[in-house]
Amino acid sequence: MIQDLRSSLEILIETVVLELSSGVQKEIPPIQLEIPHDKANGDLACNIALKIAADLKQNPFHIANKLKEALSKRIENCPLSQKIKNIEVKHPGFINFFLSDESLYEILKQIIKENRSFGRSKIGKGKRVQIEFVSANPTGPLSVAHARQAAVGDALANILKFLGFNVSREYYINDEGTQIDILGKSILSRLEELLGEVSEFPENGYQGEYIYDIAKDFIEKQSSKKTETKKDFKFLSQYGVDYILKIIKNDLDDFKLRFDIFSRQSQIAKRGNVEKVIGVLRKKGFIYEKDGATWFKSTTFGDDKDRVLIKSDGSFTYLAPDIVYHKDKFKRGFNWVINIWGPDHHGYIPRLKAAVEALGYKKDMLSIIIVQLATLFKQGKPITMSTRRGQYISLREVVDEVGVDAARFFFLMRRTDSHLDFDLELAKKQSPENPVFYIQYAHARIASIINLAKENKITSKNIDFGLIKQPEELGLIKKLNSFPDVLVGCFKLLDPYALVNFLQELATDFHKFYDNCRVINDDNLPLTLSRLKLIEAVKVVLESGLNLLGISAPDKM
Repeated sequence: MIQDLRSSLEILIETVVLELSSGVQKEIPPIQLEIPHDKANGDLACNIALKIAADLKQNPFHIANKLKEALSKRIENCPLSQKIKNIEVKHPGFINFFLSDESLYEILKQIIKENRSFGRSKIGKGKRVQIEFVSANPTGPLSVAHARQAAVGDALANILKFLGFNVSREYYINDEGTQIDILGKSILSRLEELLGEVSEFPENGYQGEYIYDIAKDFIEKQSSKKTETKKDFKFLSQYGVDYILKIIKNDLDDFKLRFDIFSRQSQIAKRGNVEKVIGVLRKKGFIYEKDGATWFKSTTFGDDKDRVLIKSDGSFTYLAPDIVYHKDKFKRGFNWVINIWGPDHHGYIPRLKAAVEALGYKKDMLSIIIVQLATLFKQGKPITMSTRRGQYISLREVVDEVGVDAARFFFLMRRTDSHLDFDLELAKKQSPENPVFYIQYAHARIASIINLAKENKITSKNIDFGLIKQPEELGLIKKLNSFPDVLVGCFKLLDPYALVNFLQELATDFHKFYDNCRVINDDNLPLTLSRLKLIEAVKVVLESGLNLLGISAPDKM
């Protein structure tokens, strides 16, 4: 098994490093073997020589060569000699290991045996994780910005669960505050207009057509008496929130996204709860009064300035209920809380982290991911958007135009910290130019070959993996071998992009293999059987990867 090989090699490297550095340093940095991106740098690489060079006061390249010599002698006389084909040293001090073909066959056997569990691990150790994402104010349908956050959050949740974390997806409904009041006033204005009354639309109101829809729905469902008696913006605000939440939940369902919890600000961050939390912070010495306002000493925890929690008029700032909400998260037993926000919240991070630390929780118990915006392109031109003016493309419109699979994939095609250009025309193409089509077609092509083999009753329990010799075949196995590392990388970076990139590379490697290596050979049954097992392994990993992204793996296209 490749993990056993890696562990054995790491232990051997540690032993050799300790011998080399004996008398100089008692402890050495952790030995880590990584899979190099460049195939020329071997199958596994170690940078320990670079890490210990300063303590040993030697050139890292010189250290790496010494370690290579010692490792080569040790490997000659242990079982690893059958697994490691060659060791090379590259500047400035990397030690690169090349696996034998036999090792690669073991990887292939492992994938076939573990099937959809390949890459799964217990690295999370059951740790309870809450990922709060989307959480769009219920003042309108989900926009493209929310859609990208939805794709990122759901894929990340899937990956963390696959790695052994106990994950909960949460949507926080901001159903109070200025924006909700504006929603109510916007609905009231449209309601009066529909009833033939004089109406003045609020200057900063929501102008989307859906506001008319809410007003019409209200008129249809209320008697004329109720319409008159309940025609106040506060009542209409909550009516509008409930109406829009139904739209949001339907859109999320159709985007193949299921939240475990929908929590409401009005229930969690009640005035009494906010005052209670501020009282806790006051007892700890982190609250003071100034200019008639109540301040939080966030600078104590690294923020660039202290923050107001209660304004001079007695109203709360946005931070106050957010502190209550995060205290509630940890009170519910989550060991790790992940927030996924849009770029307009970047400056909010230090103050919230300060609040969490002030409440007595460890700083690393809260992680915040900023997902940059996406620009939609149609016929080569960007589509301009404004939520307030009602000029934007919603998640629903994107899904209706390109489909769920393409929408999800394209929203994940860049790192979360990079702006995303979404080409609607490309996403609809049924050709190799479209990356999600290219990956799904690889899976469907493999399914077709396997079905053809079954129809022709090509099967056997005796597989000679030693027949797998071609560079394209061995390259495929090496790519498959990197799947578990890719998932761990997604966890460490809190970004599913690496998996998207991996699937594109795997599909490319498979199509190259298919063009150069005939799978079903009428005159060579043993070779046919071994290649069928190889593509079976590719199919397993493609399906697992696509499913983790929330994308289907069709058998036919």
